[in-house]
Amino acid sequence: MALGEFQLIARYFTWSPETRTGVVLGVGDDCALLAPAPGQQLAVSTDTLVEGRHFLSTVPPERLGHKALAVNLSDLAACGAQPLAFTLALSLPRVEEAFLAGLARGMQALAQRTGIALVGGDTTAGPLALTVTVFGEVPPGAALLRSGAAPGDTLWVSGALGDARLALEAFRGTLRLEACAFEAARRAMEQPEPRVALGLALRGVATSAIDLSDGLLGDLAHILERSRVGAQVQLDALPRSAHLAAQPEPVQRSCVLAGGDDYELLFTAPAHAQAAVHAAAQRAGVPVTAVGVIVADAGLRVLDACGQEVALGGLAGFDHFVS
Repeated sequence: MALGEFQLIARYFTWSPETRTGVVLGVGDDCALLAPAPGQQLAVSTDTLVEGRHFLSTVPPERLGHKALAVNLSDLAACGAQPLAFTLALSLPRVEEAFLAGLARGMQALAQRTGIALVGGDTTAGPLALTVTVFGEVPPGAALLRSGAAPGDTLWVSGALGDARLALEAFRGTLRLEACAFEAARRAMEQPEPRVALGLALRGVATSAIDLSDGLLGDLAHILERSRVGAQVQLDALPRSAHLAAQPEPVQRSCVLAGGDDYELLFTAPAHAQAAVHAAAQRAGVPVTAVGVIVADAGLRVLDACGQEVALGGLAGFDHFVS
């Protein structure tokens, strides 16, 4: 007998979240009931992943489940919010139980590791797409925003950049990678690690933050616009993996500046807060790198090792309706 909508939800997406503090009622009713801790504000974000636009049909379902939740947790991380709960709206062209089991395993493993509860959502027939809405908690006035960068602040980035784009180019056939390098880059693209612990550790330290989903050039531009400042970025300082560093310089430049799908944190902090930034990174277990400085004059300049401005040659951040 074919698996129906409600049997599908009961079998794969009912995880008894009422054991999570702050969740009064989860899956099974018309609405979930949440009870944020007294004095906390709710941080809310939504992202949609569409097959062929955000992920390839070859992605293992466990990794797809992980990524669908991870990209939303990354938004909470950029806000400095503690994960609380999430909903999942799932559009499926057909019911395939092996796919659903893998999807649920990947999503549930990350949910349990980050302490976030699945509390509801929707399922429907249609093209394969996943929409996740996350809810987090943050004390009033403690949220990391895009609008707090000030001249003189140091610009930082977590982890390494560009591997997701490197994997995409390998899939497209525009370059070739050795097997181990391809697998590492593919994992970065399909199974990014949301920097939740770092976002929490940066509260009270960072002056602004954003997660890198559309490429450094595009996402940094949002901070500069909201903060009404400019920036200088040192191209050679941008952290990259050994297998990306082995690629020709134009490939490296494209991947680290405009690659997208990194889901690292890009943030600013006062120059005198360097020790505090490193302490936060150590507590979170995430490497961070200083990559530039915020300046008063509007605009973004990318500089080489000699301090000369780098011609970007049309590189820009990802835009769903332009790229």
